[in-house]
Amino acid sequence: MLIHSYKQLIVWQKSLELVVAIYELTEKFPREEIFGLTSQMRRASVSVPSNIAEGRMRGYRKEFRQFLLTAFASGGELETQIEIAKRLPKTAPLNYSKVDTLLDEVMRMLNSMVNKLRS
Repeated sequence: MLIHSYKQLIVWQKSLELVVAIYELTEKFPREEIFGLTSQMRRASVSVPSNIAEGRMRGYRKEFRQFLLTAFASGGELETQIEIAKRLPKTAPLNYSKVDTLLDEVMRMLNSMVNKLRS
């Protein structure tokens, strides 16, 4: 299948699901985290599909790969923030299974795409 739009990329679609899941999760965070971890996690999650879309729209393989690497780095940032949240007393009891699963899936897809675009 020929991809005409970034919206057809499964990794972009899954990363949007991840954004929604992060927003749903951070809604449960304490108010004092609104300008801290909540803001950081939301920004990092939004960065993933945004970079996929921007890179795809550039039209050049090398630039697309670079934007995928940026999306992957944002995923790493988000993964770290999730781990921090899991260790904080007020956010530790929350259910992280959905965001963990989605993030793992997105990171695997991004890694695969980056490696395929290397050649």
